[in-house]
Amino acid sequence: MQNSDITAILEFLRHAEQLKNVTRSAFTSQGHRESVAAHTWRLCLMAMLFAKHFPEIDFAKLLKICIIHDLGEALGGDIPAPLQDGVAAKTAQEREDLLLLLQPLPAHLQAEIAILWDEYSQAETPEAKLAKALDKLETILQHNQGKNPPDFNYEFNLDYGKQYTTDDPLIATVRKILDQDTKIRAEQND
Repeated sequence: MQNSDITAILEFLRHAEQLKNVTRSAFTSQGHRESVAAHTWRLCLMAMLFAKHFPEIDFAKLLKICIIHDLGEALGGDIPAPLQDGVAAKTAQEREDLLLLLQPLPAHLQAEIAILWDEYSQAETPEAKLAKALDKLETILQHNQGKNPPDFNYEFNLDYGKQYTTDDPLIATVRKILDQDTKIRAEQND
């Protein structure tokens, strides 16, 4: 690898560091706003823990998709699902931000990440479908264990991401457990 490629990668990584600062609508169990980077970390951990139940999945590809799925949010921030006017508009803006963020990288790395991000966005491959499902489940898990404000809308999570979490039996079972937890949190919040 040439020094210019190393320098380009380091520049990109410095910009991507912003994901440690960008917060989501979720709160940690200590009451801090969750960062996009923290969400991504636990999403990758979930993928690792459930991987053996999906032998047909290319695990390296799944992890890559999980790692980059919210990368565009380093520039545009996170828009909580209840506040998204249109998924298409959010997706287009996030992709535009992603491409801008990728500019320092060598062309082959830009292409690899953009292809993986598009794959996640379209959710048509087995790896992308599983990444989408785990992404939704991780979000619900965090909402259920977070120290949330009194007006937190737990009921929203009962429909959130359903289209990604019903087809596979294991994912559906995880979803069922998390939905039960969501109902308990909603009742406690009333």
